[in-house]
Amino acid sequence: MKLNALRGLLLPLLLLAAWEYASRQSTAGAYAFVPLAQVGAALAELLGNGELLVNLWASLLRTCIGLAVGIVAGTALGALMALSGLANRLIAPLFHALRQVPMLGWIPLIALWLGNGESAKLLIVSLAALYPMVLNTFESLRQVEGQHREAARVLMLSRSQQLRLILLPAALPGIAAGVLQALAFAWVTAVGSELFLASGAGLGSLMMNAEAGARMEIILVCVLCIGLCGYVMSWLCTLLARRLLRGHPTP
Repeated sequence: MKLNALRGLLLPLLLLAAWEYASRQSTAGAYAFVPLAQVGAALAELLGNGELLVNLWASLLRTCIGLAVGIVAGTALGALMALSGLANRLIAPLFHALRQVPMLGWIPLIALWLGNGESAKLLIVSLAALYPMVLNTFESLRQVEGQHREAARVLMLSRSQQLRLILLPAALPGIAAGVLQALAFAWVTAVGSELFLASGAGLGSLMMNAEAGARMEIILVCVLCIGLCGYVMSWLCTLLARRLLRGHPTP
């Protein structure tokens, strides 16, 4: 286990060494590849004045709210499409057409509708989380419905009883996989919406302000923070899924 952990650190350490080497080659190199000491000083500065934590909290809160909305709406819509042939025929063509549009491609339209405030950002994040939840819920319920149809008929269960007692419990691993995908999409889209709609707090807004001030080291701190937070959130959700779905195949 320790050997595997050390191997996992090898590539990041090599990249850091190469970065530091490039930063020492010329003045242009020092600007494009900011020295690690300068990045560390920027991190200490942002932690000291509280700016990093305020913006990080804003991005995390935006992600969590949008993710929650996307999970609830996406699970409900996916279940409706899976269990109702009529609903699937009515909704599926429009849904699959709309999901081909990149999420960031919706930003100009949503900004015209709602402005560049919090409601626009939350709608964008919610939509990003909605798509994987609909797809995973739909596919999971369709699969388990075919497998358990005969059992439900033998037990003479009503449609609501089938959903509550058989279908949803059996589909939970697939739905949990959808939650993991929705989390990744929501986090990336939350930061992306902050970059495009540069108003209010958020890591994306902090990066835009740093770009305007030519503070490359602050941009790098934000990039590292985004990657680290995304990794930690994914790891925590995977751990939670394994605990909650003990006895099921986990995502």
